[in-house]
Parts: sequence; structure tokens; C-alpha cells
Amino acid sequence: MIQQKKLIGLLVVVLAASGAMAQQEVVLKISEGMPMISLALPEFVVHAASPTAQSAAQEIRQALSDDVKYSRIFQLLPKSYYDYIGRLVTADKINFKDWDSIQARLLLTGEVREDGGRIVFDGKIYDVKSERFIVGKRYQAEKNGLRLVAHKMADELLKLHGEKPIFTTKIAFVSNRDGNDEIYMMDYDGANPTRVTFNKIKDYMPAWSPDQRTIAFTSYRGSTAGLYLRNIYEGTETPIATKGTNYSAAFSPDGKKLAFCSSMTEEGNADIFVMDLETKKTKRLTFNSATETAPSWSPTGRELAFTTDRLGAGSPQIYIMDAEGSNVRKASFGGNYHDAPAWAPTSERIAFVSRVDNTFDIYVLNLRTNQITKLTENRVRNESPSWSPDGRHLVFSSNLSGSIQVYTVDYDGANLKRLTDRGENKLPNWTN
Repeated sequence: MIQQKKLIGLLVVVLAASGAMAQQEVVLKISEGMPMISLALPEFVVHAASPTAQSAAQEIRQALSDDVKYSRIFQLLPKSYYDYIGRLVTADKINFKDWDSIQARLLLTGEVREDGGRIVFDGKIYDVKSERFIVGKRYQAEKNGLRLVAHKMADELLKLHGEKPIFTTKIAFVSNRDGNDEIYMMDYDGANPTRVTFNKIKDYMPAWSPDQRTIAFTSYRGSTAGLYLRNIYEGTETPIATKGTNYSAAFSPDGKKLAFCSSMTEEGNADIFVMDLETKKTKRLTFNSATETAPSWSPTGRELAFTTDRLGAGSPQIYIMDAEGSNVRKASFGGNYHDAPAWAPTSERIAFVSRVDNTFDIYVLNLRTNQITKLTENRVRNESPSWSPDGRHLVFSSNLSGSIQVYTVDYDGANLKRLTDRGENKLPNWTN
């Protein structure tokens, strides 16, 4: 049975396992502390080996390899292991015992051909131990869509193991690379940076909607900092809050509400508000003479973390309140500056920025154990953390290289990677 789906720039076909019995969905949930799953990714079979098809096969396989290595779930077997196998992969037969002999648990094969100027890629995933075909995908793409093909295939690996796809997600950020602070977006690995806003004024603090189609951001138009929504595919823009100063927008997990900070109050100080995006009705959540800012939704949508220097805090600290503004309690203790909370999609962690001896670093608070982990330690300014959808990685901005750039790091501080290098880049936000 073949199921066909249309995607932007790609044709995707799902290849189901043959046999009288319908194939059951295979999902294996990954937990922290479990050993990584060994995966073999042999060279792809190229049909009618044209230079174009050969080049496409190399590009797809390289991008797919990079995704697998980044995942923190799969361990790519070294290429040297394949030398122990006489025959790697043929189109009609998999020698599972050979792959088992080099300790491969999963096998991902690929076949590439050129068809009418487009590249066709067939990817198949096998369970080596059970000698079973799990799932296959067929993608058709132009030359500029080959990396997306790889990312989609890598996402299939994640979905098979009960994980949220991350390789086709985007990161929004602010850049002055074209002379003015504007909103841009890029792939999770820093590739394909694309400009989103085109203004002569400054745009800041982008925040993705859950459907990955809309970005909320602050724009300095006229005499105030207003809050706007931009549909990145339709190119439309809608003002949301333009009275007073409005910033730090955050969509609720269901996409129906927008939390933000505003000085629209009579007192003129910054408080946290929530807007119903359908009715445009706004509700004030905090009533305090202190500055309340940086709201971040819990994955359930029932709570908000935020920053406040209210009486008793002594300095900016992280607090948590229910989504209606009640049950306010302190989450961070010690230190003289905690800001920019980012609630992990796995619920139990909140990343935040802390200043110690005039150095800003990223920390992670485990809400179950109250243990705090320091992720960055390089005596520079590290700010604006935002989680990947699977909660295994964070994106943030840092002047580690001298100029402000965007980096990613794993939840335990490993695998620091720089994503940007043109102009200055900051305030990143990863899609949910």
C-alpha cells in the first residue's frame, strides 16, 4: 500500500511493509541515561549514475549523517566498520547478520536517481535484530531541496522512537547583517538564513507560534514599541498591542493565547498580560510596582515562569504563577540576577540567565530536584536561551567570538556549536 502526501517543495511517499498483516506503528520512547542506538548509514545506491545523482546522494547522506550525530539519541557507526562486511546493501536483499556482526541496531539505506531533472530519494529503515523493515519514504526534490529531504528522513528516525521532530524546525533571530535590526529565520543547524521583516525601523524579540507559521515580535514604530504578528508564508502583518511599550511575547502551547510584557498600565511600569488571539481580549496577570517580564509558558499551558524584582526578591529572580495569575511562587534562589526563563518542552527544566561577577551565563533549573546546572562558563555574555522541541538542545546568543552570534548547546553543556557569522545576531527563538 502506498500513501501519498504533498509537502512544500517535496513529494513524499510512505512505503509500508509488505505482508498479509498490517504493519504496526513502532515507537520506542527514549529516556535520559539510556545508551544511544547504534545506526548504520552505508553509502547510497545510485541508479543510472549521473554526476547530478551522485552529487545529490553525497549531499543527502552528509546532511543525514550530521542530523544523526546531533540527535543525542543515535550513534552513527564509523565508516571503517563497514569494511568488515563483504556486501553492503543491494536493492533486493539486506544481509542482516552482517550488520548485526558490527553491532548495528538500526540500518538506514538509500537509493537515489534522477527523474526529469528532479532527484528521487528512497530511504528505508530496518531493525537489524528482528530482521524487519520498519518504514520507508520516497522524496522528490529540486537541487535546493536536498537538505530538506535529509532532514525529513532524520525526523522519521525521531518519530519512530517517540521523539519530537527537530531537523525540519526553524530558529528565528534578530540580525543587523543588512544594516538594520530585522527578524530572520534559519534551519536548526544555521543553514538557509532567510530575512522575514523588511523595515527601516528596529525589530526585536521574535517568538514562534506552535504551528510554525507566525512570528510575534516587537517593532519600534513611531514613539512606542508595539507588538506585531507576521505570517511568514502569507507575508501579512497584524498589530497586536501598540499602547505603551510591549515586548517578550510568548505563544501558549495551543497557540490560542499570547503572553507578553507591557507598560500599558496606568502606573506605567511593566506587567505581564495575556491576550486571547481569537477575541483579542487582554487580561492583566500581574499587579505590582516592580518590573514583571519575560513570560514563558509551561508545556501544559497551565503555568507561566517570569522574571520580577518585586519586593522580597531583592534583585531579578525567576517566579512561577498559574496561567490566570494566581499561586505566585519563587523558583530561583540565591544570586543577584536571574532573568529570561525558558521552560523546557519536557516540563521538568527551566533555563535562565544569571549574572555572577558581571558575567552572564546560561543555567538550567531542574524543577523536580531543584538542582541547578551551569551550561556556559567562558567569561563572556551568554543570553536569550530557547529550547529545541525535544528538550535536548538550547539555542542562545553570545559574544564568545567577539561579536554577538547565535549558538546551540546540549542540555548538559556539551556540543557547543556556532550557527551564525555574518553581522551581529541575537535573541534566538526555536520553533516549538
